[in-house]
Formats: sequence, C-alpha cells, structure tokens
Amino acid sequence: MTMPFVVPRAPELPPATWTAYGLTTLTVLPLVWRRRAPLAVLLAILATSTLYELAVEGPGQPLPYTGLVIVHTIAALAPPWQRRATVLLLVVAVPVSVWLNTGSARELTFSLFVFAAAYVFGRLTDARQRAHRVEAERAAARERARIAREMHDILSHAVSLMVVQAEAGPVAVRAAPERAEAAFDAISATGRDAMDQLRRMLGVLRDGTEGAEGAPPPREPQPDLGGLPALVDRVRTSGLDVTYDTTGGVRALPAAVGATVHRIVQEALTNVVKHAGARTAAVRLAYEDGVVEVVVTDDGRGPRRGARPAGGEGHGLVGIRERAAAHGGTAVTGPGPDGRGFEVRVELPVRTTTRVAT
Repeated sequence: MTMPFVVPRAPELPPATWTAYGLTTLTVLPLVWRRRAPLAVLLAILATSTLYELAVEGPGQPLPYTGLVIVHTIAALAPPWQRRATVLLLVVAVPVSVWLNTGSARELTFSLFVFAAAYVFGRLTDARQRAHRVEAERAAARERARIAREMHDILSHAVSLMVVQAEAGPVAVRAAPERAEAAFDAISATGRDAMDQLRRMLGVLRDGTEGAEGAPPPREPQPDLGGLPALVDRVRTSGLDVTYDTTGGVRALPAAVGATVHRIVQEALTNVVKHAGARTAAVRLAYEDGVVEVVVTDDGRGPRRGARPAGGEGHGLVGIRERAAAHGGTAVTGPGPDGRGFEVRVELPVRTTTRVAT
C-alpha cells in the first residue's frame, strides 16, 4: 500500500503528500477488525477510498488491496446476508470507482475480475474449512464408537465372569470351602483388572490433563496376542474348560490387529459364559499367508430356530463384525461343527511379517 509513496515519481504525476498517505493508511487500519465486523469494515474502506478519490490528488494504487482482503474475508466467514449485501455493494462501487479514476473499460473489466476472484477464493476457503469440520466430526464419532466398544468389552467380560463366580460361591462355601476361596480371589482379580483397563481408558479421554498428584494420565499399550493366555486363564476360573492353540507360521502382528484379535476373543468368550451354557470352548488362531483367522467354538446350546443365536445380535456380535470390518476383514457367526454349539469365525488381512517362536 505504501509503495507509490516511497518510490521516485515522475514530475508530471501528482505528488505524494502526507494527507494522501494518511488517508491511505486509514483504508488499512479497519482490517484489524475484519473478522469481528466484516461488513462494517467493508463500508469503512469504501468510505475512506471514496474520500481519497474525491478530496486528494495523490498517487493511485495499482490494486485495491484492502478491498480484496475484506471481500475474501466476507466470502469465507460472513453469513449469507452479508455476502449478498457485499455483492450488491461491489456491483455499484466498482463501476463508480473506475469512473472516478480513469473511466476505461479495461480498468472496469480488470477490477470486476479481481474482486470476483477474491470472492470465489473466499467461498472455496469456506468450503474447505467446512469439509475439514465435517471430517473432524466424523473422526470424533468414530473415536466415540471405538471407545464405546472398548468399554463394553471390558465391562461385559469382567462383570460376566464376576457374576458367574459369585453365583457359584455360596454353593462352593458349603461343598468345598477351598474352591469358594479361589472363586472369591478370582472375583477380586477380575475386578482389579477391569478397573485398571477402565482407568487407562479414562486416562486417554482426559487427554492433556494431569492426575491427582500432577502426573500425566497412565498410557499403556492396548491388549495384544501376548495377553490371550491370561485371558483364557481368567475365563477358566468361571468353570468353563477353555483350550487355546495356534496353527501355521506364528508371526508378529501389527499392534492394531493384535488388539482387535484380543478383543474379539474376549467378546466371544464372554458370550459363551453369559449365554451359551457351555462346558467347553476352544480358541484357535490360524496364521496363513496374508491372513490370520480367529475361531472360537463352544459346545453350548447354539442358535435356536426362530430365535437369535446364543449371545444375541446385541452389541457383542455387532462389535465383533465392526472390529473385523475396520481392518478389511470378515466375521461369520452361526452353529458350530456338526451343528452343535456356536462358532465365531473372523478373518483379518495382515501384512507379511517376521515369524516368531510359537
């Protein structure tokens, strides 16, 4: 904006006076408030620019910089009625400004073009920002759904085991006191494990906050394949005889896939404990080229005709399907081998990684 005032000027051109420089500065200062009151700033710029053209014989500007800035701001941030008012003002103000300056068709065409370009780029900026907000909201919704699945898995698994063990406790007290003591120990251990997992989950939700003693919230890895033996052992304390084995070339899985496998097995075993009335269950992981298959079967009631399968189509089986789909995999549930019991079969695609010892 100051360039016409500081460069050498030809003798035939109007002089650069302090009055002209001051009025030019007044067309710039209102831009400080362009985000708070864009339409008022546009009117102030139009007023000072018109005063400059009518009252001062000073150097002209090669481009209406302040006008372009405020038009872009209005197009990007202002509500629709302000945008419409701006377009109407420009339709009137631009031809008047050109008439006061040179009155040439070339300048009129150029001015209309640059103001239209500023407005279009402002609308594109608004569209891009709205797309970013929509994507952020979708990401937040996906994260809320993921956290809901995690909390459902943690609570459903822990509470189911604790209920089964608590129901068996009074019978064991009368028949075998040592078994009752083991059942109560298992209830305590299951509750503590659930509390630890919930504390980690809530620590993630309190992102950026500190704990009671000024320490950051706990951040521990998600459960993975290494936790499956301990998971199976906890389920065994409920009285369900569970076996766990692997086939194929056992290899390390990506962290996200390992956590998904752990949660799928956890939810499937929880459904067995809660709904199947089974005596035995089997967990098998089959490693194939580019795929890991998770199979959980039981010898319980299985799906009944005309009714939902054991475990229902509630959050549990839906969560298993969603977890599989999130990795591009598939989940199939239905009767077990030979039509007995119930089976959960999930296939997850994985990248080829280094094999590890079984």
